[in-house]
Amino acid sequence: DRFVDILFKERKFEKQCNQQTELVRAHGGRRAQLIRARLDALHAATCLEDLRNVSGRLHELKGNRKGQLSFDLDHPFRLIFVPNHSPVPATDDGGMDWRRVTAVKILGIEDTHA
Repeated sequence: DRFVDILFKERKFEKQCNQQTELVRAHGGRRAQLIRARLDALHAATCLEDLRNVSGRLHELKGNRKGQLSFDLDHPFRLIFVPNHSPVPATDDGGMDWRRVTAVKILGIEDTHA
């Protein structure tokens, strides 16, 4: 099986994610632990569909964030990412086809309600 390919929008955040002490320094212990768990879940998946029932809400965003996905961390923070496909795999009804999303680009950590 092939695993989800993960890219990062920003090199700085990628470096943080690969060094636990940097991740804790930047985000605190609890959030760092959740970020690591979300990235590990993405690494272990073969496609986005595998994460449908993982603990922690994962959902597609709407409005001006359509096409982005949000993975819950500690409220109100979220790990935000997009499918790294061009074009994004779509279902017959035009929605995102989670079964065919096998590559993602991490945009960062955000409070999507701010």
